[in-house]
Amino acid sequence: MTTELPFLQVDVFAAEAFRGNPLAVVAGADALSTDQMAQIANWTNLSETTFILKPEDPKADYRVRIFTPHGELPFAGHPTLGTAYVWRTLGGHPKSDAIMQECGVGLVPVRERDGRYSFAAPPRRRSGPADEATIARAAAAVRLNVEDVISAEWADNGPGWLALRLRSREAVLTARPDWNAFDGLKLGLVGAWDPAQDGDAAQFEIRALYSEGDGRGFEDPVTGSLNAAIAQWLIDGGFAPSQYIASQGAALGRIGRVFVEREKDDIWIGGDVVTRIEGTITP
Repeated sequence: MTTELPFLQVDVFAAEAFRGNPLAVVAGADALSTDQMAQIANWTNLSETTFILKPEDPKADYRVRIFTPHGELPFAGHPTLGTAYVWRTLGGHPKSDAIMQECGVGLVPVRERDGRYSFAAPPRRRSGPADEATIARAAAAVRLNVEDVISAEWADNGPGWLALRLRSREAVLTARPDWNAFDGLKLGLVGAWDPAQDGDAAQFEIRALYSEGDGRGFEDPVTGSLNAAIAQWLIDGGFAPSQYIASQGAALGRIGRVFVEREKDDIWIGGDVVTRIEGTITP
């Protein structure tokens, strides 16, 4: 008997239809092997595909495994929001006020308010300033001078991001990656919007750039994990208010909006999620 599993493709962090970051989600995936999950993620060819499983931690509502076309991640932001949305859409009911997701980094709370989903930013595995040699290497990888970088901080909550704070939104959008110089780097660029020049739809511009180390480069449309770590850096460092909106994806023709809010000790990273494709998948 052929098994069919629920399959949804959703648009995460989208301000307009088909302008966010797509995510494929397979539910009821407990019987799938790791190799099957990896092959499905390679086939969908999206930045991430997730698989919803029964939780192992009694505090969790569900467990998720997150795959890129080339490997598995312990945590990622837009897959967290998209998976929580799909779990609720398919009838899931949280055990407490927050949806509790179990993933490679442990338990991640997700909340739903007025139809918008947010996750509590997990602790960074690596933080603190980058050394001068790393900053010089990162600046060269996006064809900038070291003087163009105000500061650089490790923003690693799983994927391994290094964040560069630039002088403006324009500097972020005009940076030109030299993929051959990345050599495995995963770079986040952040620059403040100028209200007079850029408007007030957002306060910061973000780009996420990474290479697989073989000269092939990629830019992610909207990146929850990077925004989470950057928010921790900017807010804790006094470079950003406790609540702001980040824009991402403009360089790719997307209109991503990430809603950042600090409440007590948590920084919440939120966005809108909309179903675009719904059906079944046959493994």
